[in-house]
Amino acid sequence: MLIRLILCIDDKGILKHLKQSLTETDLFLECYSHPHTVWQKAIRSCGDVIVISKSLIPQPVDINIDMLNDLPERPTTVILHSDEDPEAQAQLVAAGADVVLDMGISPRSMVEAIQTVLESRRQYVESRLQGSRSDFRPSIADFGSKSEAMRIFLQEVRRVTSSGAPLLVMGETGVGKEHLARAIHLESPRSGAEFVAVNTAALPDQLLESELFGHTEGAFTGATRARRGAFELAHHGTLFLDEIGEMPIHLQTKLLRVLQDYEVKQLGSEQPIWVDVRVIAATSNDLEEQVRLKAFRQDLFYRLNVVPLTIPPLRDRTEDIPILAEKFLERWRFRSGQEIKSLSPDVLDALCHYDWPGNVRELFNVLERALLLGEDNRIELANLPQVLSNHGNRSMTSNANQQDPDHWINKSLAQVLEENVETTERRYLEATLRRTQGRIGQAAEAAGISPRSLYMKMKKYGIDKKAFKERL
Repeated sequence: MLIRLILCIDDKGILKHLKQSLTETDLFLECYSHPHTVWQKAIRSCGDVIVISKSLIPQPVDINIDMLNDLPERPTTVILHSDEDPEAQAQLVAAGADVVLDMGISPRSMVEAIQTVLESRRQYVESRLQGSRSDFRPSIADFGSKSEAMRIFLQEVRRVTSSGAPLLVMGETGVGKEHLARAIHLESPRSGAEFVAVNTAALPDQLLESELFGHTEGAFTGATRARRGAFELAHHGTLFLDEIGEMPIHLQTKLLRVLQDYEVKQLGSEQPIWVDVRVIAATSNDLEEQVRLKAFRQDLFYRLNVVPLTIPPLRDRTEDIPILAEKFLERWRFRSGQEIKSLSPDVLDALCHYDWPGNVRELFNVLERALLLGEDNRIELANLPQVLSNHGNRSMTSNANQQDPDHWINKSLAQVLEENVETTERRYLEATLRRTQGRIGQAAEAAGISPRSLYMKMKKYGIDKKAFKERL
């Protein structure tokens, strides 16, 4: 996070010297000296360190120092005074000032003292960041998979983790785009700084602009205090922009400028703030189609699409479902401290044969529901939502019919073989249509048959291509 230093000093010589001397790259400096407005500017500035002359603090001084200390940012307060009385200095410390400096000390000593305060503030921010992190830390290993497509995907992820290049993470809702972004951040050189997530589809335009870039006091109606933006908070860290395809066009322009110049301007300010931020954007939309429809800027798409990463949907890697289920059970044990219930074979079979339109998020929600509702040490079909338990019962019946010799009574070998061929053929065609998202031409080519033959088979098995297009 960028450190904000607020200088409120009535001695113009000292103010000028500090302004020229404090030029660190990770510092944003604001200076105020007008006696009629300086106090309001100070308390509405969202500063990390506030250096203020005692003469600029309204009476009673002790109560107003308390007001500074009670600001949301809990700033470090440095009071400059010209009173030679040691008791007056002690009173300022007793009132809550973190540091008290005599304005008569040499300019060099004053600069060194303030630099020491800034370093202490950085250490405080870092310790606060470490303390706010949960014990659960996302990892790229969380996406461990038996799927060949997923293994190739994870190899690409590991190759780009340590770079600072923008990333574009694509995939259907619920596949784990934010989880992947957090894992990349924590395994990158930026892991010591903040990971800031913003859902660009969740806020109105003006609020989203303020959320991203921050605003000054009075920038718009209701802006009673300055506010940091996500870019400033994520300085030296990672900014995750979820549902980037929903960002309004005019904000896309501002975002592109930030990615090119590494500078942001708060709403209501012309003063640029230099930031060092890695942007990871995510979308469940087809951005190339949005570019074609002029709903998304082409130049921004190219800037974000330096390294595109597409997470495969869960239905295309059902072999990972047992692995994901076990990882969730382990996490549940860690969070709750409870004995973990096992999954019955029927439950696991039902999970593996369901389509999961909500992907991994839906799988985890189903498992959490089952853990909460289950009474025994084993989760049964009855603990699953009806759509899964019904599917599991149908799967059990189908498997039993195929394996039970009594089902073959009064049937010829040709009839039994035909039933198994039809079951296999139907499941193959459904899987192929899922992969091609209902595109008949592509599905027919993958299956090695003509589109006409595919249509006839779909009609035979009651397969509707619309069911697969709905998941686009």
